[in-house]
Amino acid sequence: MTISVSVRQVVGPQDAARRNTQGLRDGFVIEAMFQPGQVNLTYSHLDRMIVGGVVPTGEKLEIGHVAETGTGQFLERREAAIINIGGAGTVSVGGRNYPLGFQEAVYVGMGEGTLGFASDDPAEPALFYVLSAPAHRTCPTVHITRDMAKKVHLGSAEECNARTINQYVHPDVCESCQLLVGLTMFEPGSVWNTMPAHVHDRRMEVYLYFDMQEATRIFHFLGEPGETRHVVLKNREAVLSPGWSIHSGAGTGRYAFIWAMAGDNMSFTDMDKVPMESLR
Repeated sequence: MTISVSVRQVVGPQDAARRNTQGLRDGFVIEAMFQPGQVNLTYSHLDRMIVGGVVPTGEKLEIGHVAETGTGQFLERREAAIINIGGAGTVSVGGRNYPLGFQEAVYVGMGEGTLGFASDDPAEPALFYVLSAPAHRTCPTVHITRDMAKKVHLGSAEECNARTINQYVHPDVCESCQLLVGLTMFEPGSVWNTMPAHVHDRRMEVYLYFDMQEATRIFHFLGEPGETRHVVLKNREAVLSPGWSIHSGAGTGRYAFIWAMAGDNMSFTDMDKVPMESLR
């Protein structure tokens, strides 16, 4: 079994402002993560976050040694969170099996060992979304169901952003070293996420857009507030967001997204709000 790993260097705000569409996609967009029978990882130099997709369609897939981390084992000095956005499957680690249904997750503490992935039905495989950040201590591994997630209701129909934020890996749900992970879902007719915009220079963030129709697209906005750009994303594509960048979007139809953060501050309310008049 081969683990495919791509590496993304850090893109600064001045560089981003000069890039064309393909240049922005090369720096920030992660495409084609979820491929049958494959493990595809992206190693970002933004807080050393690793983002990936695992789709078991036959034999069990594993993440054990990843050369790009420079360690003997993938989780030797890392923690991870895995959310299933496909058919039923199982994540195995530390001699234990964690069955994951749709939108269920498992947080895995540092040093737990090789991660294993299997689908209950290869014809309807699990789609395991993997997020991993460096860790300095071991936190307990926890299976997180949708009912366990802390739910925060924000926005309004009038502002086209009525939504529920499901906080999965969060201090109020489970202990982690620096990972924060959640899933945002929208009320019918609401299309805007993270608007009004904000930045948080203490940590990076990554969005995975999913649960979209084939023709649905997300217009995702990035860049410094006074120098914004956009990229167009389709189902199951992710976008990296440096601490200096806004991260906001609007969809042409129904969608949901998984957000994950790593960095210095673990307070979900730690953000610098951007006044609407500052956006350009």
